[in-house]
Amino acid sequence: MRGLALVMATLTSLAALTACSASQDELQQWMDQQHREVKPNVTPLSPPKKFDPQPYLASNAVEPFSNQKLTVAVKQEARQVNSLLAGEINRRKEPLEAYPVDSMRMVGSVTKGGRPQALLQVDKLLYQVKIGDYIGQNYGKIRSITETDIAYREIVQDAAGEWIERISSLQLQEKAR
Repeated sequence: MRGLALVMATLTSLAALTACSASQDELQQWMDQQHREVKPNVTPLSPPKKFDPQPYLASNAVEPFSNQKLTVAVKQEARQVNSLLAGEINRRKEPLEAYPVDSMRMVGSVTKGGRPQALLQVDKLLYQVKIGDYIGQNYGKIRSITETDIAYREIVQDAAGEWIERISSLQLQEKAR
């Protein structure tokens, strides 16, 4: 009995292997057929552009990182600074120029002798300012005062490093309850 079972198992295994071998042949034939029928679709590369060498003509020009070029730039900036800041640099600083404008709050306005004045609060201290007074750290000069705001001009550097005048204002801020 045992021998018969062993023979049967062997025959079944051989039959399975033969079936696998037959399907392997079919698979190989199908792959060969696909390989013959399918043509790759690759676009050819364009030929390289012709390189035309150019002579370097800037050898006689001013070197971009030379002291000469730096000196010219510094002199140009000094002239610009002198035009806008000439009077500002040499004058005596006022107390409110020690604080940035964004730390100041306009808390009121009064009129003295027919001239408008404003009350600014900085660090829990009140300051009375009038037209022509300086505020902030950017040479801010008060141009006008109304009941609700203070208009002033500042001298600041823009993104390109140029000194420009900028007009700003402080609005009256009522105390929050």
